[in-house]
Amino acid sequence: MTAAYAQEGKISVLNPKGNPPPIPLAPMAPRPESLEGKTVYFVDIKYEGGGSLLKMIMEWFSKNTPKANLVFREKAGMYDEQDTTLWAEIKSKGDAVVLAVGH
Repeated sequence: MTAAYAQEGKISVLNPKGNPPPIPLAPMAPRPESLEGKTVYFVDIKYEGGGSLLKMIMEWFSKNTPKANLVFREKAGMYDEQDTTLWAEIKSKGDAVVLAVGH
């Protein structure tokens, strides 16, 4: 420590993060026993590389769960915007969904 800093004394520093609100815990959704005969949606939320990642995952599912119905959808709008039409479709027709955030 230099002499100039030692003579000035101590300073107080505040945490710029503040105090975030507590995060409520939510239970995980129930999982089906099997994906056989089920419809699984793969949703690209349009974040860099997500669509490519989903297509690779879908290839794996095609080989390993051939009796599952796989549906690829690209969400409308930017990744942080809601797509209520798509979410309603998935809720009414889907049994499971995979969302991808890629890079």
